[in-house]
Amino acid sequence: MFVMAFKREGTETFWEGHVRAFAFFGGVPRKIAYENTRVPVPQVRDLAALNAHLRERCEADQERRLRGQAGSKRQLLEEDRAAFLPLPAVPFEACRQQSTATSSISPVRFDDNDYSVPVEYAHHTVVVKGSCDEVVVCHFNQTVARHRRIWQREQVSFDPLHYLAVLERKPRALDHARPLQGWTLPECFELLRRRLEAQDEQGGGTREYIRVLRLLEKHPLPELRRAVEKGLALGAIQRDAIAQFLYPQEEWRATRFTLDGHPHLRAVKVQAPDIKEYGRLLAGGVR
Repeated sequence: MFVMAFKREGTETFWEGHVRAFAFFGGVPRKIAYENTRVPVPQVRDLAALNAHLRERCEADQERRLRGQAGSKRQLLEEDRAAFLPLPAVPFEACRQQSTATSSISPVRFDDNDYSVPVEYAHHTVVVKGSCDEVVVCHFNQTVARHRRIWQREQVSFDPLHYLAVLERKPRALDHARPLQGWTLPECFELLRRRLEAQDEQGGGTREYIRVLRLLEKHPLPELRRAVEKGLALGAIQRDAIAQFLYPQEEWRATRFTLDGHPHLRAVKVQAPDIKEYGRLLAGGVR
């Protein structure tokens, strides 16, 4: 016996149930019969707790001996496995895919819900893959967005990072942008914003703050938080200064210039600078 519950019955959940069941049994049966797929749902904290409870019950059930059988259900399962097909080397991707196009404000619609993608992919054709746990948006062979799956209807999932590029051009919209509503950042970010805006009250400080936020496009939040805190402590609060703190100084010392892979550069000759020329320039004054 293997039991698992899902938010809703659909193609992707039906497939995912098979993937989990085959992994649980350790093989693929050659024939499957289907009856009622509905399961009474007990009162639990969440779906993860329910499925953990169900799996424990399934594991315990294998120790039970059926009437008229010499061994336990676990022992009988070992006999059944002899007739199973092997599990695939690569697990089946239990997801529903559809090709669609992003709108002018970039979200894509899947299963009656909207999921954001980076603004540079507006008006592009993309492939949306919806599984039980997440929705992934791909453009050609590149994953451009990843969201937790929404099982309600007519909802929107925003990733604030998808909109920072356009906000950098329109910094005054930062406090009113819907995709950023409810986005909670560590306290040091608010302090950084106040200091940057105090230096430039004409919008330049806000734009510089957004440039710092865009570092999250390549670096995880804990790393950027540490870099921001270091920048605040040293008074180095510009984006380029904070970016330097994201790389350990040990990596800087290990950096060496090499011509490996660039044989055409070996013929280039660079003359050593003549420091005397600088002295003569100073002696003659600046013209």
